[in-house]
Amino acid sequence: MSHDKPDAKTAPSNPKVQDLSSDTAPRSEQDRLTDNFGHAISDDNNSLRAGVRGPTLLEDHLVREKLHHFDHERIPERIVHARGAAAHGYFELTDSLAEYTTAQVLTEVGKKTPVFTRFSTVPGSRGSADTPRSIRGFAVRFYTDEGNWDIVGNNVPVFFIQDAIKFPDLVHALRPEPHNEIPQAASAHDTFWDFISLTSEAIHTIMWEMSDRALPRYFDTMQGFGVHTFRLINAEGKSTFVKYHWQPVNGVHSLVWDESQKIAGKDPDFQRRAMWETIDGGGTYEWDFGVQLFTEAQASEWDFDILDPSKIIPEDLVPVRTIGRMVLNRNPDNFFAETEQVGYKPTNLVPGMDFTNDPLMQGRLFSYLDTQLIRLGSPNWQYLPINRPLNQVANNQRDGYMRHTINPGRVAYRPASLDGGSPLEVPRDQGVRELPGAGQWRKTACPRRELCRSLWAGASVLELHDSH
Repeated sequence: MSHDKPDAKTAPSNPKVQDLSSDTAPRSEQDRLTDNFGHAISDDNNSLRAGVRGPTLLEDHLVREKLHHFDHERIPERIVHARGAAAHGYFELTDSLAEYTTAQVLTEVGKKTPVFTRFSTVPGSRGSADTPRSIRGFAVRFYTDEGNWDIVGNNVPVFFIQDAIKFPDLVHALRPEPHNEIPQAASAHDTFWDFISLTSEAIHTIMWEMSDRALPRYFDTMQGFGVHTFRLINAEGKSTFVKYHWQPVNGVHSLVWDESQKIAGKDPDFQRRAMWETIDGGGTYEWDFGVQLFTEAQASEWDFDILDPSKIIPEDLVPVRTIGRMVLNRNPDNFFAETEQVGYKPTNLVPGMDFTNDPLMQGRLFSYLDTQLIRLGSPNWQYLPINRPLNQVANNQRDGYMRHTINPGRVAYRPASLDGGSPLEVPRDQGVRELPGAGQWRKTACPRRELCRSLWAGASVLELHDSH
């Protein structure tokens, strides 16, 4: 795990990886040069012209194809977290949570699940430096046998706001100011301080933002957090609250402000270069994975809202239980195809997991899917090699821009009896649909408290209409 002298012995074998070989272009000195439809090309340096000094001919399809691809090969960068770097690896479970969940990734000890983890700054553009003062994104995709599971978190455990309705305002205040696009990648500037000064719930997170935690030395010397409170569901249908923690094996280490500024000028790729060279030299980046588990009964006794993302669950109340480790040991083959095209979604949970009514989380559940559609241009972005799950996808969805799968037959709907019938729904306790009532717990003041209580108790809106 050394950044200076990678040791090949520290890179354990990965018996199961995300297999992208069928999507990887061949690399051979014997390959013939072709256009994008496989036609052999004998001259890739000169356009077809009408005579020695004549104009270029419209019939030169190769010129048109190359310029067409070049003109369209960039996609919109992420509004936030645009500056990122990622690596492949695996997650190994060391302590089963079978008492709390049916999710295989958290119950089968010794199982190694492929992961793809992306680290990022928040306000800077793709071309900004690695080392500004910024909270870091810490997004992990588990390619489980039951589908993709994404923990889309940060390197601090709390967030600036409590409700997603404020997120556009937070980001607009945080990003470069719109009249002059200055300052780039910096969080401590006028519009941000203006917003923070009027948003009291942000005080906790701003303390982290202005601390050394916003200046991590390397990617693997910073913690990671799921930020939100989630639920785990066991075989009996009982739910338990959970918060996720990543603890770097190398310990938590930061830069100081003067260092970060000098590094940004001398090597703006400092952190991504360190990860690439360490892994390329046979080393690894490693974290322990831990959980805080607690019940509704416990939460009801505390004087803070466990669904408020600006709060932590104190570890003296709920210690972090280490249950596994993550090892990153393989660099991407292509930055754009993998690191740039990866689309994480907080909605990516597997059976045995569930959401809560955290208002910030609820907004993210909507926003991420919306974001990937505009960035990647098609509802079929989920079939891109870096995004598709390892297990088989079976539904009757069809068509759309850039369809990657050829689906035979005449059925594009369900229910259906033609073509052998539809893919069958699984029993409720095996699917990822929300457990009835599981997401309705929220400890908060409500201006219509009796209505809230009645809804928690299971009354319908129609039953309450007359009295409210």
